[in-house]
Amino acid sequence: MRKFLFFISALVISATMLAEDHVMAATKSQKSNDERQTPATLSLNLQEAQDYAIKQNRSLKNASLAVQEAYAARWQTIAAMLPQVDGSYSYSNYLGYSATLSMMGNDVKINMPNVGALGVTASMGINGQGIVGVLLNNIAIDMKKLSLEKSESELRGNVMGSYVSVLALQSITNLLDSSLLNIQGLEEMTRHAVEAGAAEATAADQIRVRVNTLKTSINNQKFSIELATNSLKVLLDVPAETELILTESLDAMLSPERVISLLGEQFALENNLNYQLLRKQVDLAEKNVHMAGWAYGPTLSVGYNYTDQHYYGEGGMRMTPPNTVQLSVRMPLWSSGKRAAGVVVKKIALEEVKNTLSETTDNLAIQYRQLCFSLTNAYETYLNEKDNMEVSKRVFASATNKYKYGASSNMELTNASNDLINAQSSYIQSILSLVNAQVELEKFLNN
Repeated sequence: MRKFLFFISALVISATMLAEDHVMAATKSQKSNDERQTPATLSLNLQEAQDYAIKQNRSLKNASLAVQEAYAARWQTIAAMLPQVDGSYSYSNYLGYSATLSMMGNDVKINMPNVGALGVTASMGINGQGIVGVLLNNIAIDMKKLSLEKSESELRGNVMGSYVSVLALQSITNLLDSSLLNIQGLEEMTRHAVEAGAAEATAADQIRVRVNTLKTSINNQKFSIELATNSLKVLLDVPAETELILTESLDAMLSPERVISLLGEQFALENNLNYQLLRKQVDLAEKNVHMAGWAYGPTLSVGYNYTDQHYYGEGGMRMTPPNTVQLSVRMPLWSSGKRAAGVVVKKIALEEVKNTLSETTDNLAIQYRQLCFSLTNAYETYLNEKDNMEVSKRVFASATNKYKYGASSNMELTNASNDLINAQSSYIQSILSLVNAQVELEKFLNN
């Protein structure tokens, strides 16, 4: 008995130490995750930025943990149908009590000795619902994996959109800086002309208004760059003080080859993640119908019980057999229609999911055509706006040169400057629309 008690104590202590080690390891892992080192400067091309976001993003890590959770839930379902073994030990002390029995007119005292009982119970139960439950867990795992893949695809698309936004805004800001230098040169030249009496003060004031307008536009663009950069940092999950250096060129990312390649791909329904998720939902609904049907099925249970009693002192009668085996079959007979209603509910849910799948299947082909049209239109708009901006740059440069030599008026220079700013704004919008259309088609095709 001492050995047994020592074994139980050692087991409890070991389990406690293992639990503490597990908690400490989890805390250490969490602390390490929270205190991870991020470089002060990150130089990334688009592919590197997307991969970095996939690795660092905490929301994506949660999606990955959800897959592991689904695996654990499946094993939990399987383990519930495997043998379950429990051990117990009890000690009873009757404090010297003696029982009195009357036998043939004589009272007989029977001492009640202290007793220790060791018990081991093993049981196992299996039914149709448990087996179907494992199949449901398998489908849940597949759905979690698809959700993870979809989250990764969306994250890559969001990183691309933010990455291009920063590059586009930086490009426009550089262009505005160049225009500002030219206008400031004209402002200084006009001011000298006013001082020499060769020009009116109004002309210098009008040029000054253009300078201030360009400065305001540049400040707005810098603010937009800061917003886009911060959005990218959020997606990459890096601290605010980390400096991002984007090494990809804007022209390389907006290549016609990529657009033509995307438009040339054939749409495969089976590759669409939304379609795959709906298919899994149909499978899940079908298994739920089977699960509800198995409520009518039997449950088979097998059990084994071992009991060992030890009496400390004289007397005592062993009333419990040391070994017992039980075998039982439980069959549901009547539930007032509860199980039948459960089957009907699951069948209706199955029909709803099937209808959603059929509707989605029909709409996906239309959606594909619309996405291709949107990308084609966005690319053509981008080319037109890019050409408009180049033309506006040349017009502004010409108006600037003419103004230097007195061949154009302030009004002409003002109009050329306004046209350039508007063309630059339209160019940025066309880039963002093009990237958004490209990302949406890539996600649809699961590229």
